[in-house]
Amino acid sequence: MTSFYTSLNGLKNSQTDLGTIAHNIANAETTGFKKSNVEFADIVSSGSAANPRMTQGIGATVAGINQNFGLGAIEQTGRSLDIAIDGDGFFATRNPESGQTLFTRNGGFQIDSSGMVTDFAGKNLQMFEVDATGAVVNPAATIDAQIPVTNGAGSDLASITVEKNGLINAAYADGSTEPVGRVALATFVAPTGLRPVGSTNWEATGYSGGASFELPGTGRNGQLLAGALERSNVDLAEEMVGLITAQRNFQANAKAIDTATQFSQTIINLRS
Repeated sequence: MTSFYTSLNGLKNSQTDLGTIAHNIANAETTGFKKSNVEFADIVSSGSAANPRMTQGIGATVAGINQNFGLGAIEQTGRSLDIAIDGDGFFATRNPESGQTLFTRNGGFQIDSSGMVTDFAGKNLQMFEVDATGAVVNPAATIDAQIPVTNGAGSDLASITVEKNGLINAAYADGSTEPVGRVALATFVAPTGLRPVGSTNWEATGYSGGASFELPGTGRNGQLLAGALERSNVDLAEEMVGLITAQRNFQANAKAIDTATQFSQTIINLRS
């Protein structure tokens, strides 16, 4: 019976919806996480010569799992290398071993013993090279963010500040301050086409288009907020409502299968 397969598809779709909502809820406290929503589409059984008034629906399918890149709440942390983006841009990080570039909204960075600015996995933050006045030298290329641990006079690094326009300044024990670089932000024509690879990182695909690197505050990149992090954009109340709806959909499809089973059993038990 067609109803069996129609309801079975409904069960699978509800499971996909439940799994996506569970993933959102599990990452409600993950810095820089972006929630996803399942989109469904109906399936019909008809051909070009079929009577459109006799077209029969045969269930639904998952049309896609769309990512929502809406801005999450901004939380103040006070750390100089915690950076939030007040816009649509992404931080770019490069794996020093493989050379692969990934993109993230998690601005929790740190400095290692050699002065490299990295994420928690050791990937290097990308920035634009600047001259002594803080002007970008080569806007067509990005480099690994590295802060000299000592200046030309031999003084040790004392502190780091990041301005709204992305300028990284290094202050040293002798009271001098030097511009190090400008944080590079990446934007995409279709960010929903980015492929999530875990740890709140994404990689570019043919669907998203290539990354366009620009300075903070340019276009729709947004400015930087130093001493802050962007929280997950998951709304737990909304997800709980969605969870209840998905559960009801699952139960309804299961009930439809049970009803179809009763019909089949009635037919089997017919006696001439």
